[in-house]
Amino acid sequence: MVNLLLIILLPLAGFLVNAFVGKKLPKSLSGIIGSVAVFGSFILSSLFFVGFLNGTQARLDVDVYDWISFADFNITFGLLLDQLSATWLMVVTGIGFLIHLYSISYMHDDEKFHNFFSYLNLFIFFMLILVLGNNLLVTFIGWEGVGLCSYLLIGFWFRNQDYNNAAKKAFVMNRIGDLGFLLGMFLILYNFKTLNFGALQTAFGAVEVSHGLVVAITLLLFVGAMGKSAQIPLYTWLPDAMAGPTPVSALIHAATMVTAGIYMIARTNFIYIHAPETMMIVAGVGVATAIFAATIGLLQNDIKKVLAYSTVSQLGLMFMALGVGAFTSGVFHVVTHAFFKACLFLGSGSVIHALHGEQDIRNMGGLKKWMPITFWTFLISSLAISGIFPFSGFFSKDEILAAAFEHNMVLWAVASLASLMTAFYMFRLVFLTFTGEFRGTEEQKHHLHESPALITLPLIVLAVLAAVGGVMGLPEFLGFHHWLKGFLAPVFVSNPHAAAHGLSHSTEIGLMSGAFVGALASIAFAYYKFVSQKSLPATDGSLSGLGKLIYHKYYINEVYNMLVVKPVMFLSEMFHDVVDNIFVDGAVHLTGRVTLLLGNQIRKIQSGYIGFYLLMMVLSIVAFFVFVFFIH
Repeated sequence: MVNLLLIILLPLAGFLVNAFVGKKLPKSLSGIIGSVAVFGSFILSSLFFVGFLNGTQARLDVDVYDWISFADFNITFGLLLDQLSATWLMVVTGIGFLIHLYSISYMHDDEKFHNFFSYLNLFIFFMLILVLGNNLLVTFIGWEGVGLCSYLLIGFWFRNQDYNNAAKKAFVMNRIGDLGFLLGMFLILYNFKTLNFGALQTAFGAVEVSHGLVVAITLLLFVGAMGKSAQIPLYTWLPDAMAGPTPVSALIHAATMVTAGIYMIARTNFIYIHAPETMMIVAGVGVATAIFAATIGLLQNDIKKVLAYSTVSQLGLMFMALGVGAFTSGVFHVVTHAFFKACLFLGSGSVIHALHGEQDIRNMGGLKKWMPITFWTFLISSLAISGIFPFSGFFSKDEILAAAFEHNMVLWAVASLASLMTAFYMFRLVFLTFTGEFRGTEEQKHHLHESPALITLPLIVLAVLAAVGGVMGLPEFLGFHHWLKGFLAPVFVSNPHAAAHGLSHSTEIGLMSGAFVGALASIAFAYYKFVSQKSLPATDGSLSGLGKLIYHKYYINEVYNMLVVKPVMFLSEMFHDVVDNIFVDGAVHLTGRVTLLLGNQIRKIQSGYIGFYLLMMVLSIVAFFVFVFFIH
């Protein structure tokens, strides 16, 4: 248990050191402390992971101490280590360490360098709490903690008001989802008297639970997942989260926060399989988000915004996988997506670093000449996310598409279209950024160079993982052993509503081949348009109709502003005018006026004339005796 606690406590120690004494430390030392803390957690996580691989590590469900006890409720602060949490530990600590390492160079000139690393360590700490909690309340602590850290890191450059607004938006939209999580948790506690995952799994397996109650619980928990993992309608905070430094974008999108909703549903799979209606909603929302975000990505020109909308879209595919009962496929895509999306975001940061803050791909071009490592790693990861064989995304995405095909043809068709769009807009990004002639300023061109080793080394490691990560889920119908499926088998219970038979080998081969050819065709079209024809994205003024609608992201932010923000602001101003100005200020002012009025009257008896004082004294004595002898 000590090693399990150390996994959590090492990043916490790094946070405390940098938060309280980091300002006094050299910048390099502050970064090293933060990175070593996460690396230590990665080493310990690896030991547990290897233990599960060779069969020497058993499932751990440890109650560290009694936390809340009242009536017949007892909630402990406990930790749970099994194959699912071990998988997430490897992703969070492994990729988290690479992002920390990258940040040493990327953020070196920032005056709040030590604060940045303290926030990164705190982010990892809370994510580990979320992953390792053995009950919903401990998980919720981590859930809220990563929400706090996202606010601190998205608004890290707080002197820019737009960045502050983005941080507040992320915080508020996540609180909306968190309300659903809380209500679902209250329903579970009220009806089952426990929040422990093991006890709940036993209860759902042994007791006949009201179907309506299960649907209500799963829907409420899904609302929480929608907020944290940026699904329709609670997705708009994630693209705006690009306001934070690029390492933050990589950490949020690849290793920590946005995977929390996937983890929560995967962890409570034993509840969701009893609510097929909810699972259909999960799949429907997921595929709708996938296609919706993919269309927006087609016309974005900010390098980080393209990647942000691709994350929203890929998360949608993961939720679709969960919704059709393909829990292993969803987790598989979480892992491969962590590899290539972290590489893509850190690669975009390398480009932004070389161009001194430029993020518009219309002002880039030809960068592969000056930045070969960034280019090749970015290309490998783009091939992976596009589903090109033999890169990791090919295996994980095709597995999801096959599960969708088996479950519902409409889901498969929409998800396939979203995947084709992904291949197109990702290579639109690659070609406009790295090929052709440089379209920036002469000053930018003069300073173009490959990024330092601390930036390129994490890119290389992540690109290798993006290239070979698919081996953990090689297709069984081709005679391979799907390692991840076997590894996670003890965690996921059998779905009674799953299809009775699987797809034939010929069908799977046809689906895989079709997806591969479609991705190649999308890339070829992007090449024709942006390399052969040397087209540039249209400016806002030249767009019209559907193109303008997509470019402006369907005006969803504007709609939210009109329907939610403005009415809330109006009510707050009215509250201020009526309650604050009239009642609160009025009561304060009235008290002051009454006091002044009384004071003005009472002070008249303080005339300073001795004769008047003697007269008043005599009258008082007479009044006293009259009261005592005649009235009392």
